[in-house]
Amino acid sequence: MNSQPPQIILKKGREKSVQKHHLWIFSGAVEGISRELYDGEVVEVFSNDGKYLATGHFEDGSICVRIFSFARVNVDKAFWKSLITNAVNKRISMQLFDFHITNAFRLIHAESDMMPGLIADYYNGAIVMQAHSVGMFNAMPLFAECFREIFGDKVHTIYCKSGSTVRHVSPDVEKDFFLYGSSTTSEICENGMKYTVDFINGQKTGFFIDQRDNRKLLSDYCKGKKVLNVFGYTGAFSVSALKGGASHVTTVDISGSAIEMTKHNIEVNFGNCTNHTEIVADAFDFFSSHKDNYDIIVIDPPAFAKHLDSKSNAIKAYKRLNALGMKHLTDNGILFTFSCSQVIQKNDFLTIIYNAGNDAMRNVSILHQLHQSPDHCINIYHPETEYLKGMVLMISSLKDDNR
Repeated sequence: MNSQPPQIILKKGREKSVQKHHLWIFSGAVEGISRELYDGEVVEVFSNDGKYLATGHFEDGSICVRIFSFARVNVDKAFWKSLITNAVNKRISMQLFDFHITNAFRLIHAESDMMPGLIADYYNGAIVMQAHSVGMFNAMPLFAECFREIFGDKVHTIYCKSGSTVRHVSPDVEKDFFLYGSSTTSEICENGMKYTVDFINGQKTGFFIDQRDNRKLLSDYCKGKKVLNVFGYTGAFSVSALKGGASHVTTVDISGSAIEMTKHNIEVNFGNCTNHTEIVADAFDFFSSHKDNYDIIVIDPPAFAKHLDSKSNAIKAYKRLNALGMKHLTDNGILFTFSCSQVIQKNDFLTIIYNAGNDAMRNVSILHQLHQSPDHCINIYHPETEYLKGMVLMISSLKDDNR
């Protein structure tokens, strides 16, 4: 065993959340530290009466420790490889390594895999990692070694994409870089459909894998339907709608490059497709300027709130957006609507839909309540790992004209 890491001592009574296996220590819970610490350093956490509680990474912020073990361990390559192997085995048990239908999925989902501050996505041989803590960022080369040993020839590229996510790292340090290989895109298959993932320039790690099962569900609703996909990004929901037999699909996104990738993904799967229209526009402006109604609308916006101080404005934006969507649906039309804002809880989202229905003067029936695909598994002790909220709603006209 190596020399013991520095210690963080909690205030009296603040050990309870750790004993309940929550993985974050907030700065307000800390009584003292054994010495001055640097960001990313491995620390051990103790209760006020001197009992060992957990081991994690320190960072100077509101979340000052991210726990990765509740036992005293030697934090070396063997330790990390065991965690990564456990995460991979989870995905094997989910049948995600049957690459005939799908070959893109999340490998590491941060706190859900006891690796808080790290996500890693697998794109048909390319692994894209993103750090949300200095400790995980510093360990990237070690993780790459582990992945290469575990996957062998099933991985050709490993890329670190942490420029927009990791804090407290010197601006002189490169945060987006190749750890192995050099491919800049990957051709993936999801539910039998093909997509090009640009993990260098795309959002997040390049593709929103968390919506895989929800896209499959959309496909089941689309036969003969006129579909609108706003915030369409690279068109994955649109491809799923066309696969399901939609009569026409319109994709709207404010990014011209995203729309170009949508066109590419449509062509790869359907050739010269005559029943798809793409529009570069802001979603709110589109709803305000277009009068067409649709049988199905998909609303999957980016996070309107990333912090509590923006929650109120986000709620207003979600309500307005969903009310606009409801007004553009045919009678008994279907709305697939989502929020990926972690600070918007399930009850908040339900209230948003309730108020949007009132504003739009529509009847609203909940058909499905949705969340992220199972490779983005939820740690029951760490509720923050459930971030994606979704609903499938049937929207109909109110019969009470005096309302």
